[in-house]
Amino acid sequence: MLSWSITFLVIALIAAVLGFGVVAGTAAMIAKICFGVFLILFVVSLITGRRV
Repeated sequence: MLSWSITFLVIALIAAVLGFGVVAGTAAMIAKICFGVFLILFVVSLITGRRV
């Protein structure tokens, strides 16, 4: 999941440099959503993880 958010972030940065505003905005929004989902899943896995 984190790799997807990094991929969309890179796509957003490249599109922003090239001047594609809509593509950059869409890719940045998808990257934020993927990162948010990753962060929530990470916290849940920390809470419900195995205790040693």
